[in-house]
Amino acid sequence: MKQVLFVSASHELPQGAFHLLRALQLQERVHARGLFFRPTGCDAPAVAGQKALFASECAQHYIRYDIADNDQPWNKDLLARESRFADVMLASAELFCEGNNEALRAAECPVMIIPEGFKKIGHVYIAYDGSKESMFALRQFCYLFPDLADLPTEIMYARDEGNLDMPDQEQLKRFAQLKFDNMSYSKLHFKAADFFSTWISGKKDALLVSGSFGRSGLSYVGKPSFIEDVIRRHTLPIFIAHA
Repeated sequence: MKQVLFVSASHELPQGAFHLLRALQLQERVHARGLFFRPTGCDAPAVAGQKALFASECAQHYIRYDIADNDQPWNKDLLARESRFADVMLASAELFCEGNNEALRAAECPVMIIPEGFKKIGHVYIAYDGSKESMFALRQFCYLFPDLADLPTEIMYARDEGNLDMPDQEQLKRFAQLKFDNMSYSKLHFKAADFFSTWISGKKDALLVSGSFGRSGLSYVGKPSFIEDVIRRHTLPIFIAHA
């Protein structure tokens, strides 16, 4: 059974994140722990109402749950402590679009960031650059979500510096063929640093798998804005692992 940390710092219960929580429950029984931070301009009774709605929705969908005793504003130390004992954290993209990138750096478990318009996952795109961070993200995703292994999955490699080969491609394929049923590989040939977020955001029902926040997950970007740009577009869920 997975321990899922469900994080909200919004004025309303994040429906995209809860939709994914329901989908996970259909694949494997989960235990959801709600962690609610009081957003700016919101009082404690409003947070209590959101907690009550979370409890009601979990009960309705037969999801085991408990709720952390907190109704205070954002606290990165509390998030770090709670995520330390979770398999995965679910949070709305809106949490990070308010400049709260501390949450990604503070989290001590893999994070799934979900836009409010999320409906389903139909295709998995995995960012790969040959680094230990990108392989750690790939392994963590496989371990946490084995039921997604039958979806069409594409491992992407991109470099601006000419037509370079994918690093350790033979070893990568040997590993991936044991995990995925419908795997393909691609090298992106556009100027990736400028166009990747536009390209991936146009993919329907897509999930992006990336390495640690603070790295790109792809070699062509050397700054955290790679992930930030994709998150700000609110178009697809993103799985981020922390090595």
